[in-house]
Amino acid sequence: MDTIVFITPTFAVTSTLAPSDFAEVGRLGFRSIVSNRPGEEGAGRVSGHVEAAYAWRAGLGFLRAPAGRPGVITDEAVEGMADALAQLEGPVLAHCSTGLRSAILWAAASARGQPVDCVLAALHRAGFDLDFLREDLLLQAGRKRQLGVAPALECSSAYAFVSAAHRAVDERRAA
Repeated sequence: MDTIVFITPTFAVTSTLAPSDFAEVGRLGFRSIVSNRPGEEGAGRVSGHVEAAYAWRAGLGFLRAPAGRPGVITDEAVEGMADALAQLEGPVLAHCSTGLRSAILWAAASARGQPVDCVLAALHRAGFDLDFLREDLLLQAGRKRQLGVAPALECSSAYAFVSAAHRAVDERRAA
């Protein structure tokens, strides 16, 4: 696991998790993990079933919402992410190879219940320049459906929280 990047107070992304990372994720205060890796990604990486076992041992909720590299924003992938965000207790850490697909899927699922400009602003504050997704996110906004609990996102307070969340994770790692 490389850097953890908070997008909202209850959602962050990172790269692929190693078996030893699951306990660390729990120690850092996360309650759940979403794996956005497709089953065939990366030789030598653990499967979703094995990840689920590691998460369970660490006392974490776990769901898979796989998305392949080409065509990340598919109905199936966005629905999977939306369902995971609605079902899992936060804070949630999503992961894929680099964290980018997880951020994109969060944005697509969030655009169904939040203003697209707000979603893009949250991504930008977190360090993701994904303005090229605007049209795709607008399409998702047109497909709004009730997600149960919409991903937490308050544009006015997202920046302050993201800065504080990054400091808190850095402090926990240093301890």
